Amino acid sequence: MRLIEKVWFNDHPAKWLLVPLLLPLSAIFWLLSALRRLSFSTGLLSTPTLSKPVIVVGNIGVGGNGKTPVVIYLVELLTQLGKKPGVISRGYGGNAPHYPYLLDKTSSTEQAGDEPILIYRRCKVPVVVGSKRIASANLLIEQGCDIIISDDGLQHYRLPRDIELLIVDGKRLYGNGLLLPAGPLREGKWRLASSDLVIYNGQRDNSPRHKNLANLAMTLCAKEVCNLNTGQFMPIHEFVSLNNNVNAIAGIGAPQRFFDTLIEKQFNLIKAKGFVDHHRFSLADFSQFDDNIPLLMTEKDAVKCQRFCRSNWWYLPVDASFNTTEKQLLTNTIAAVL
Repeated sequence: MRLIEKVWFNDHPAKWLLVPLLLPLSAIFWLLSALRRLSFSTGLLSTPTLSKPVIVVGNIGVGGNGKTPVVIYLVELLTQLGKKPGVISRGYGGNAPHYPYLLDKTSSTEQAGDEPILIYRRCKVPVVVGSKRIASANLLIEQGCDIIISDDGLQHYRLPRDIELLIVDGKRLYGNGLLLPAGPLREGKWRLASSDLVIYNGQRDNSPRHKNLANLAMTLCAKEVCNLNTGQFMPIHEFVSLNNNVNAIAGIGAPQRFFDTLIEKQFNLIKAKGFVDHHRFSLADFSQFDDNIPLLMTEKDAVKCQRFCRSNWWYLPVDASFNTTEKQLLTNTIAAVL
C-alpha cells in the first residue's frame, strides 16, 4: 500500500505532515468540482438525452469498492428480466485504435483496460470504452441494447442517468473523509443522499447520518477457482484439500481484501504481494514466486496475465450476492424505469 493510501485509510502518522500540505489542493479540487456541478444544474452545461435508460454504478472515493461485481450482477439480472443490456466504461489504462471502441473477441487489456475485458468475457454482452460516454452509449444502442450500464461515471454529469447505484467499501468506508488529494473522496458524503441506492461491499454502515437512505449490504461470494492456462474450474474446497499452501498476488484497489478472502477459505499464504490498482503485469513481476507452489490471483489480474501464465496459476472469480429482501429492492428499483 502506498504511503498516501495509509494516510487516507489507516491513520498513518504521516498525516500530520501530508494532510496540511495537501488541503489547499483539496480546496481547489472542491471549488472546480462544485463549479462543474453548478454549471450542469443551472443549464450552463447541457446533459443530452438518450433513447434508452441508463444505470450508473459509481462511487465517491478512489480505489476498489466493488463496482465490477455489481455491474456483472446487473447484466445477469437484466438479462433474466428479458432486457438486452450493454456496458460502457472509461477503459482506464487502455489505448484503443479508436473511440468509442466496441470490444470483440480479439480485444486486449492493452486496448480496453482490465475491467472492460473482464466484463466482456464474463457476461458476453456488448461493451464499449471511451471517455465520451454519450457516444459510447449511442454505439451500444446501435448494437440493439435497450438499457445501458455505466461502469463508473457517477461524476460524469454530462451522462444522463435514470438510476444511480453508489458503491461503498464496507471496511474502508470513506477513509479520513477528505477530498482528493488530502483524502480519497471525489465528492463529499453528502452525495450519498442523492443516489437511488447505496450498496455497501461487506460490512454495512449503520451510521445515523445514513439511516434514511436505501442501504443494501452486498457480499462477494467465491465458490471455485479457475486455471489460467486450461480454463478448468475446480471447487475451492477441493482445491484447498489438494493445494493448501499457495502464493498470491493482487493488483486491485484493496489487495488485502483478496488475501483475507483466501485466508477465510482456509488457504495458507506462503507469499502474498499487492500491486497498485490496474497494474500492468509482466513475467518479471513473478520472479520471486516458486513455480512449484500454486499462484492465486483475482479475475481482474488474470485477464492481464493469461498470455504468459504458468500451468499452476489460478484465479478466483467472485459474484455479488444480496439477501432476498435486498435483491427484491434492487429489482424493483430497476423495474421502475424499464
